Amino acid sequence: MSISLKRARAIFVKDYKEFSRNYAISIILVFPILFAFLFRSAGSALPGAIGFLLNTSLVILTSLAQACLIAEEKERNTLRSLMLTPATTLDVLIGKSSLVFVMSAVVLAISTYILGYEPANIGTFTAAIILSIILYTAAGTICGLFSKTVLEASLSILPVAFIFTGAPWGAVLAKDYPVFKVLDFMPSSQLVHLLGLGDTGYTTGDVLKPLLIILAWTVVLTVVSVVLYVRRLKDE
Repeated sequence: MSISLKRARAIFVKDYKEFSRNYAISIILVFPILFAFLFRSAGSALPGAIGFLLNTSLVILTSLAQACLIAEEKERNTLRSLMLTPATTLDVLIGKSSLVFVMSAVVLAISTYILGYEPANIGTFTAAIILSIILYTAAGTICGLFSKTVLEASLSILPVAFIFTGAPWGAVLAKDYPVFKVLDFMPSSQLVHLLGLGDTGYTTGDVLKPLLIILAWTVVLTVVSVVLYVRRLKDE
C-alpha cells in the first residue's frame, strides 16, 4: 500500500485548522502542563510523579485527541468521504495521527522540562516516549472508530484510562496478589520501569525488555487500528 506524503500533509493541515478552532478539544493541551506545575510544587513528597504525569498525559492528550478527531470526522460523515479520494488508508491514518504525534511530543517535552525530570539515558527515554505516543494514538483511533460523536469518543477512552493508567499501581499489589502480575506487562508499567532507572546500576536487559514490550504493544494496537479502520468503513 503506497503512501503519499503530499496527501498525508494535506490531511494534517486540515486537522490542524479544525483542531485549533475547536476550543473544547484543544484545551486538553493545557492539562499535562498544569499537572507538571502541580507535581513540581509537591517536589520529592510525590514519588513516581513523572510516571503518573506521562501515563496520564498520554491518555488525556494523545488518546483523547485522536479519538475526538476520528469521531468528529464520523459525526460529519466526512471520514468515509476521505476513502473515496485518492488518499489511501495509510495516507489518512498517518495524516490524522501526525497532528496528535506532534502535539503530544511538544507538550510532553515541555511538561517533562517543567517537572525537572532528567532521564538516565536520553536515547532510551526518547524511544520509549515515541513508541508510547504511537501506541496511545492507535488506542485513540480504535476508540474513535467505535464512537459516533465526539462526546462518545470522550467517554470511550475511559477504559484506556482505567487500564493503562492504573496498571502501574495495580502491579504494586503483585507481591500479595499474584494475579496482578499480569499488569506489569502493560506498556504503562514498563514505561514506569524505564523512568525509574538510575544513572548507574542498570544493565542492557533492564532497558531492552521494557522497550521490546512497549514495541510489541505498539505494533499490535497499530495493526488492529488499521484493520478496524478498513472494516468499519466497509460496514458503513
